[in-house]
Amino acid sequence: MRNTLLNWFAAVGDFFSRLGGRLLRLYHPATWRQRGIVWSAGIFVATLVAIVLILGMLWSNEPAPFDVHAHALERAGGQEERMVTGHVTTATLIRVASTLLDKPGGYLSNDIAPPGVYLDNIPNWEYGVLVQVRDLSRALRSDISRSQSQSAEDPDLIIAEPQFSFDSESWMFPPSEREYRTGIRALERYLARLADEQQSDAQFYARADNLREWLAMVEKRLGSLSQRLAASVGQARVNTDLAGDAAARQSTQRPAEMVVKTPRFEVDDVFYEARGSAWALLHFLKAAEHDFGPALEKKNAVISLRQIIRELEATQQTIWSPVILNGSGFGFVTNHSLVMASYLSRANAAVIDLRNLLEQG
Repeated sequence: MRNTLLNWFAAVGDFFSRLGGRLLRLYHPATWRQRGIVWSAGIFVATLVAIVLILGMLWSNEPAPFDVHAHALERAGGQEERMVTGHVTTATLIRVASTLLDKPGGYLSNDIAPPGVYLDNIPNWEYGVLVQVRDLSRALRSDISRSQSQSAEDPDLIIAEPQFSFDSESWMFPPSEREYRTGIRALERYLARLADEQQSDAQFYARADNLREWLAMVEKRLGSLSQRLAASVGQARVNTDLAGDAAARQSTQRPAEMVVKTPRFEVDDVFYEARGSAWALLHFLKAAEHDFGPALEKKNAVISLRQIIRELEATQQTIWSPVILNGSGFGFVTNHSLVMASYLSRANAAVIDLRNLLEQG
């Protein structure tokens, strides 16, 4: 058995040795001069294409989930006492925003050169994450960091919130990455002030009403994504725009029934946007469970929050298919968008239930 393994390793080593020798001869300047300019240019282009394709495959991997509590504890220097109310949520927001910029390949949505320019799955994933970052930073500035409607806004959150709203596809003058880095630095200053006992102007009010305001935005995002995902096969929908209010009016009339269908070449775009949005929201809700724990327990709503988290975790399962399939609802070929829509719809329904629980006395 030992001799067999040694022979196998020797054979593998000999193969790579021969391969390396041939590559060295192939790329040697003398070989290029001997074969001519056309042959040399062809080898150069083929090598460049191979490098671009390999980088494209490596950069198309989505970042793995992380432990929000462990990350927040690390930022606090391993000291639990420094993890004041709001520390986990703010640290998680910083980590999620930083992941957009620091993952393999960096931020791809504004790339104008290969391989980033031809990749569309990860840029759409980035946009889904970015939308959730924008919503939470807006909730922090408008509600969570303020004691009441007449209180002053936090100076660092005034900077952070609009920075994340910058154009996601700007590659120069200025690039999107620079604006988002500015927002991240502002959040880091806010986080440092939260844990500083010498300063009391930075606050994080973990109240049920503040959580409800943020969940209202989450509810609308999930509802929109589930509708767009379900439209992958085309649906005839009844117009309910003015339902429930006899006096309601709208700018222009729409037909009583509408056929809604996502264009074929945009199905995977919507899918990955939803997957990125769910990835970011999954971390934010886990952080909220920690910071809003007392408020949730008082309303007996912890289980409802965990149910939302479970549904969102299901959206992050490994995709074994090389492409996002778009079969009919009950057809022979599966439809990945409808599966994703099912998870997000259930999560959305759970968010509505959670908001109702938080509203009750």
